[in-house]
Amino acid sequence: MTKPPSPPLFSPMSQNNKLQELTTLELAQALMERLSISPTDWHRLKSNRNARASEQAAAALVFLLKDNPEDALAKFNQASGWLDRSISAPPCPSHGK
Repeated sequence: MTKPPSPPLFSPMSQNNKLQELTTLELAQALMERLSISPTDWHRLKSNRNARASEQAAAALVFLLKDNPEDALAKFNQASGWLDRSISAPPCPSHGK
């Protein structure tokens, strides 16, 4: 007798239902939280252009959804600066000048 297949660990339908329960702002805030660089990862990722641009773009989306276009634009400009290499990470303040 063959064993019946195990249920999937990840169910797209149940995940989709959970996502439907969240507002667009809540989804954007969750994305921003996920993409934020933690203090423990700061030194490793401070110059990672994709990580920094993603962090800023997610923050911009939250500002935009909160009807704050000025701050959204500033964050989008920072994200763009990381991608076009017009900005770089400042030195770590805890290491002196």
